[in-house]
Amino acid sequence: MSVRRASPDEPDGLILLEGACPVEDAETLAGHLAGAPRAAVDWSGCTRLHTAVFQVLLRLRPPLRGTCGDPFAARWLAPALGAGAGAGDASIVASRRPAGDA
Repeated sequence: MSVRRASPDEPDGLILLEGACPVEDAETLAGHLAGAPRAAVDWSGCTRLHTAVFQVLLRLRPPLRGTCGDPFAARWLAPALGAGAGAGDASIVASRRPAGDA
């Protein structure tokens, strides 16, 4: 399983994303976050993040720890979550949109 609780005994502990996180992990992640709404998610061990898992993170907005190990997610998706060193890049991308696309 690529989504697991770091310590099942802690009600608001850390949730780890490890390795490839396929579509099936979205439901698991949502369940963990529903059971521990204040839990943080460490996604530094994630090597491939399916968009369904990203959507869970986007909707539930848990605190994120580390930089996502998936280079695409780290570069392009993390800014949408307000995470990662490239978070400021979202404004650069938005400012390059043609005027009619606002």
